[in-house]
Amino acid sequence: MEYRHFIGNAWKAGDNRESLDVIDPSTGEPFAAIARGNAADIATAVNAARNAMGDALDGPWAKLSPVERANLLFAYAAAVLNNADELAQLEARDTGKALKTARTDAAVLARYLQYYAGCVDKLHGETLPYTTGFTVLTVREPIGVTGHIIPWNYPMQIYGRSVGASLAAGNACVVKPAEDASLSILRLAEIAADIGFPAGAINVVTGLGSEAGAALSANEGVGHISFTGSTATGALVGRTAAERHCPSVLELGGKSPQLVFDDADLDEALPVIQNAIVQNAGQTCSAGSRLLVQRGVYETVIERLAQRFEALRAGPSAMDLDLGPLVNAKQHARVRGIVEQAEAEGIRVAARGKIVVEASRNGFFQEAVLFRDVPPQSRLAQEEVFGPVLAMMPFDDEAEAVKLANGTNYGLVAGVWTRDGSRGLRLARKLQAGQVFINNYGAGGGVELPFGGVKASGHGREKGFEALYGFTSLKTIAIRHG
Repeated sequence: MEYRHFIGNAWKAGDNRESLDVIDPSTGEPFAAIARGNAADIATAVNAARNAMGDALDGPWAKLSPVERANLLFAYAAAVLNNADELAQLEARDTGKALKTARTDAAVLARYLQYYAGCVDKLHGETLPYTTGFTVLTVREPIGVTGHIIPWNYPMQIYGRSVGASLAAGNACVVKPAEDASLSILRLAEIAADIGFPAGAINVVTGLGSEAGAALSANEGVGHISFTGSTATGALVGRTAAERHCPSVLELGGKSPQLVFDDADLDEALPVIQNAIVQNAGQTCSAGSRLLVQRGVYETVIERLAQRFEALRAGPSAMDLDLGPLVNAKQHARVRGIVEQAEAEGIRVAARGKIVVEASRNGFFQEAVLFRDVPPQSRLAQEEVFGPVLAMMPFDDEAEAVKLANGTNYGLVAGVWTRDGSRGLRLARKLQAGQVFINNYGAGGGVELPFGGVKASGHGREKGFEALYGFTSLKTIAIRHG
């Protein structure tokens, strides 16, 4: 099947009529094709979005009342739930993730849309105390057209937290999904049109990041860029946007630590620690990819976690095992290369899972690997692997734990496991991360919880009410009345 762009509530052939193969990561074989978008296709989509807004916020999307906009988002959430199985099947085959993970992603997408639908009429301005004879107020206005560059690891979820928030704030959206994961996003745009979103409110242009993505970042008609992806690409996107004074939210990579102290409840901690690195085959920016363990329980944690890792199985997404394949051949080669380099450097493997015999030799499978005694300055400890690879290292006290945890260029998420409540709060203030979880990790996703990083993990915040502020422009109005 060949998929076109979805622009102005209609399927549109690409400007150059070229296409890209869609590869099934479980087999390494193509099963569909998407349009290879370029700057002309992005311009068409931006124009459709601008028409939906109108020159004076009088377009068919912009003139909807907050209640009407909220009702459409609530209807969108219901439609996602009604089509959840189809969306999950599309995304699982497209990305390789296990079906159970894709089903969860569809449910979380619906929750994002419900949450932001409920926020639409609560995005208030303020009145400000000022000097005698003046009334000063602020209003939050939509930016206009927003651009969204969506990655391949969680397309539906990130669409929900990015596009959902922008629509709630009253903007029209142009979306460029990853070339490795476009199918669920195209279907979501079609569903939006079917339930009554005005033409141009949601537009999707597929293609390569270096072509369609770069054009979206550079297009003068786009007033805000939301990007989730690698630190290196994020720097390019941010630089391009900044050159035309366009604000951006960049949600980038991570090398997130989990700190386990001697007094931690290991029965509670270990299943969460394992899931935080093997979920979605480790292809998660917030994956808990470094495990720092106090020396008194270090060997115990290794022994117990090794048993869990050895039981893990990787296989085709349709088998719904612990791990599906990695997304593409390039990612597969990169992860295997990092693992092989670590072994060649003498870093010890404490345990590894298995790839099932049913897995195709042409699929992009990587077993889960647990490394122990990882040197803090090694590539394995410093670089985002983006695969099911966990690096363990010991520490003696809080000071050393904090030094190790903060000792990378990243700062996205951190976890602390301890029964000492004072210690948990004390470390939460010292850890350089956008989110810190004490005796949990990820809080079950938490669509309400602002998410983003510091340092090379990016800037700006997605999720929660905080995300809405980034998709609005704050205007101050001062009235002199004597």
